[in-house]
Amino acid sequence: MNYSGLSAGEVARSRAEHGDNVLTPPKRVSLWRLYIEKYDDPIIKILLFAAVISLALAFFTGEYIETIGIFVAIILATTIGFFFERDAAKKFDVLTLLGEESPVKVWRDGSVTLVKRRDIVVGDIVMVETGDEVPADGKIIESVSLQVDESSLTGEPITSKNEELRIKNEECSAAGTTFNFDSASLRRPSTMSNVQLSTFNSQSTYPADMLLRGTMVMDGRGVMMVTAVGDETEIGRVARSSSETTNVRTPLNMQLEKLAKVINRWGISISIAAFLIFLVHDILTDTVWHTGNYIGMANVVLKYFMMTVTLIVMAVPEGLPMAVTLSLALNMRRMLSNNNLVRKLHACETMGAVTVICTDKTGTLTENKMQVAEMWADKDLPLLYLNIALNTTANIGSDGKGIGNPTEVALLLWLKEQGIDYRELREKHKIEWQQPFSTERKYMATLVTHADTGEKIMLVKGAPEIILNKVGGDIDKTAIESRLKDYQRRAMRTLAFACSKEVKEVREAREVKADSGTFNFQLSTFNSICAISDPVRADVPSSSAACLKAGIEVKIVTGDTADTAMEIARQIGIADGDAVDGIAVAGSDFVAMNDDEAYEAAGRLKVMYRARPGDKQRLVEILQRRGEIVAVTGDGTNDAPALHHAHVGLSLGSGTAVAKEAGDMTLIDDSFRSIVHAVMWGRSLYKNIQRFLFFQLTVNVAALLLVLGGSIVGTELPLTVTQILWVNLIMDTFAAMALASLPPTPEVMNDKPRSRDEFIITPKIFKSIMITGIGQFAVMFAMLLYCLKADPGVQLHELSIFFTTFVMLQTWNLLNAKSLCTDNSAFRGFAKDRGMHIILLMIIAGQWLIVTFGGRMFRTEPLSATEWAVIIVATSVILWIGEGVRKARGIKN
Repeated sequence: MNYSGLSAGEVARSRAEHGDNVLTPPKRVSLWRLYIEKYDDPIIKILLFAAVISLALAFFTGEYIETIGIFVAIILATTIGFFFERDAAKKFDVLTLLGEESPVKVWRDGSVTLVKRRDIVVGDIVMVETGDEVPADGKIIESVSLQVDESSLTGEPITSKNEELRIKNEECSAAGTTFNFDSASLRRPSTMSNVQLSTFNSQSTYPADMLLRGTMVMDGRGVMMVTAVGDETEIGRVARSSSETTNVRTPLNMQLEKLAKVINRWGISISIAAFLIFLVHDILTDTVWHTGNYIGMANVVLKYFMMTVTLIVMAVPEGLPMAVTLSLALNMRRMLSNNNLVRKLHACETMGAVTVICTDKTGTLTENKMQVAEMWADKDLPLLYLNIALNTTANIGSDGKGIGNPTEVALLLWLKEQGIDYRELREKHKIEWQQPFSTERKYMATLVTHADTGEKIMLVKGAPEIILNKVGGDIDKTAIESRLKDYQRRAMRTLAFACSKEVKEVREAREVKADSGTFNFQLSTFNSICAISDPVRADVPSSSAACLKAGIEVKIVTGDTADTAMEIARQIGIADGDAVDGIAVAGSDFVAMNDDEAYEAAGRLKVMYRARPGDKQRLVEILQRRGEIVAVTGDGTNDAPALHHAHVGLSLGSGTAVAKEAGDMTLIDDSFRSIVHAVMWGRSLYKNIQRFLFFQLTVNVAALLLVLGGSIVGTELPLTVTQILWVNLIMDTFAAMALASLPPTPEVMNDKPRSRDEFIITPKIFKSIMITGIGQFAVMFAMLLYCLKADPGVQLHELSIFFTTFVMLQTWNLLNAKSLCTDNSAFRGFAKDRGMHIILLMIIAGQWLIVTFGGRMFRTEPLSATEWAVIIVATSVILWIGEGVRKARGIKN
């Protein structure tokens, strides 16, 4: 049935009255509250407690400088954390709002068009079919075998909806109003609420003739008139229960938490040991402990307590969560520019560990630009035209572009080339009943009443093997099957068309049932077979080769025939020759295997053809039991189970809402090349986090050993509280920004996938941390001992040089971290590392400001230009040593 829908003026008036179809987001926590929450960190609380005590003692001593410095450092640390958390939240908001841009099929001004979900208005006539997410609340006008997943509202996965073809005006008359459901005008009455508009079914939570926003169409199709949008929808009234949660604990986060516990134990133990050594040494040597100056004694204890707390701050890797969040947020934004829309954070990291990609064929490996290559008609062309025009859910929009299933759109376009207007056929002949296509049934059936003869005709199209087995009469099946083989060898999709003129009643049509891929209805007339071509994307062979080189196996899982699937496998380079034994398995054969047989077959197969949803899901689960990290691509509702069970579900941008909901990442351009980019980003992300850990833990080892060594020789604290807090800021924030901003490198695709059980601190990285950290400690401790020879001890100017030397060592080591676990020079691609340039300049500028103007707060005094030059050149040795090691390793390899 055709509808006029709303005009442009009516759309504008409805939007002005009822608003946009957008849910108001939950009330945000105030910025002040978000900021205050940053002070809930246990370490910050300890520092605040110590700062308050220091402030109280300062009233007696008049020394406020260090207290002010501590407060400034705390405020700076919490503010930076708040800024990045707020920035990450904004990025998530942007990604969430992209869902409101998804297209919806709507009747407007007499034709079907696509509009954004947010632009749906009350009174719109919306078409939904299997796989669609209902965009707003509405009254069902037409429905065919319509089943809806209302679990987002009720917890019930499947609810049957009104299956009547049309809702009569009289159904609403008892409620005090009348609907005019004709093709010229459809309006929402203003005197009734959603509940009043609906006919309740005692077996369902919500009315059987209502569709609700956020629910998913699992089977069938329907047409509805929108009765509520935005906050006025049912899901808008409940407590925002369907809003998405983005705080996901990833496997990487759990590894970092384990690492943090180990570091905390060692850091706290060393810090307490230093506190006791310093305090005992002071008691034995300082005369204040032999007087009644209790304030002086308390001041000494406070000083060493502050030292202990500061060392704990140094040891606790509180910057790791921020580094990971920042890395993920930056990668999400950059991956979006490469057509990867990340819905769930863990997908960023997990893609780097993927070992198997189970991909469908259409749209991912092929262009999804269907066109009828050949149409071989046996007889009775008018019936074939009727089959194509009425036995479909597709449409051609006013702009000439297809709306709906690409295969069905290709058939309608072929019909247009024959000079046949499918709309005229639909208006002329009456559709009595329809059973939509599904991957389980592998066919679509429509019962029509012929306008000229009055006959009831059953029109059927579907998989040739299903249709041919149910066609009676005199047909040359051998010739047809030979032609089909030829089409399939050329990787073309094949369809068969047939009909029956012997249907007497609608009741008989309802006996068409799905039963193991067949139906219990005899077809009298064979109409045609056609071949629909969909060429392989130009970039797929090279992308597939890149995956194989990276140690990632590619498996095709498709509903197509063995010949078609194997031809595609050969074209993209994952199969050779004509052999199919062992590497190609039919979905039905896979189902028949026991668990042990399927376990063995899953490792060998490269192609699963004629696969059904359950087959794909079982394959994913068996591959996971084999220890594989599995990514799955899919675009249909039937792919949702496999997408959900995979480690990473990759839905297609052109896919159904159900598939996108089940996936972790959406390939906006449907391209297999985007998968390769996602793997490269995931591997580079993991390496960047490893680099950050190397840098931070090297500083931890050097600082802890230095303070402990200083306590043993009995010197004054080599680094003050404020100095260590500045170093901590460099470690956590600046290093996180610098290393997280490093672009991905294609060379990571030369490595094999990492094991998901591999600890993030590998033996090689641990060795580098210990050698570099101990080396820095040795240099700084030797420098400290040299300064101790002066009389009367270490001077302020020497301590300023000492502090600056320590910071510059970390600055140069940041470049070593960039090249961690590679043989590449730290200067490779340096011109493109703009983020690294900015961070290095910020560190050097910050250090100069602190040394020059920090004074008593940072226990520094200005250094001369010569001293700065000497320090910078001398500390660069750590980089040149790293460069030498990398060059020697590269020559050796």
